[in-house]
Amino acid sequence: MNSFDAKNIANKLGETISVKGKEVTDKARDLVEIANLKSQIKTNEDVMKRNYTEIGRLYYELHGMEPEADYEEQCRAIENAQNMITDLEEKIREIKGI
Repeated sequence: MNSFDAKNIANKLGETISVKGKEVTDKARDLVEIANLKSQIKTNEDVMKRNYTEIGRLYYELHGMEPEADYEEQCRAIENAQNMITDLEEKIREIKGI
């Protein structure tokens, strides 16, 4: 192998390392961007969930005693859960002797 071949191999090796390094850097940059976008999606989903919950709470406060048929089951489930909480809190007070 002469010095020309060694230089040629070294140059090709250097180019390959450079190309692969750029590919890795680009891939890492893409992964960071994807993670950032997923984080933004999660934040927006959380905003939606909080607002859906608030809409439901407001509906229940306004119509819970006389809900539309589509919401009757959920309103009764809330009422039952509230009654159960009251009963359980009373049992706690009894146990504590309050």
